[in-house]
Amino acid sequence: MITIIDKQNSVCNRFIAEIRDVVIQKDRMRFNRNLERIGEIIAYEISKKLEYIPAQIQSPLGNADTFLHAEEPVVATVLRAGLPLHQGVVNYFDGADSAFISAYRMHHKDHQFEIKVEYVSCPNLEGRVLILCDPMIATGASMVLCYKALLAHGKPSKVYVAAAIGSEQGVDYVRKQMPEARIIIGAVDKELTAKSYIVPGLGDAGDLAFGTKQ
Repeated sequence: MITIIDKQNSVCNRFIAEIRDVVIQKDRMRFNRNLERIGEIIAYEISKKLEYIPAQIQSPLGNADTFLHAEEPVVATVLRAGLPLHQGVVNYFDGADSAFISAYRMHHKDHQFEIKVEYVSCPNLEGRVLILCDPMIATGASMVLCYKALLAHGKPSKVYVAAAIGSEQGVDYVRKQMPEARIIIGAVDKELTAKSYIVPGLGDAGDLAFGTKQ
């Protein structure tokens, strides 16, 4: 299943517009904060799908009955571009455990590339709710490879994929390779170039958030 946030107008439209805007995105602090805010909105959407249990809260004037989510999720993030989105998700799930995984494109002389996964730091995932964050889903290959690497740490009870922008092709690939996952994404663009860049997309999220890599 997939939820595309900008299919219904909300304040998130502004945050997505600003991370795309070539002028506004030059303000690195604002770019990071907008990704963080998109992460917060995604976390809120995910919170609607979790299991809840009844609880009673003692206030200064009496008892209040409520429902609280039954367990804290594990929030996993693809380094380095996913860090601002990760922060937004854990702003809302502030008791969550975190996992981190590195993935990058290794380019070849023929302009083809392969995805390399080199580092994983992860708690036990067995029976846990997993939220896997990456701001961009271009081909979807890195998302799927990272998920498969995380499965070495246990099988989650539920899987959510959180992203800001994706391509139709990449999102379809993730849906086929990870049918158990629910995708919650800010916007989905139609075009993916021959070099696997999303159009209109936003550019390189990692470079915009943390500076151009060598």
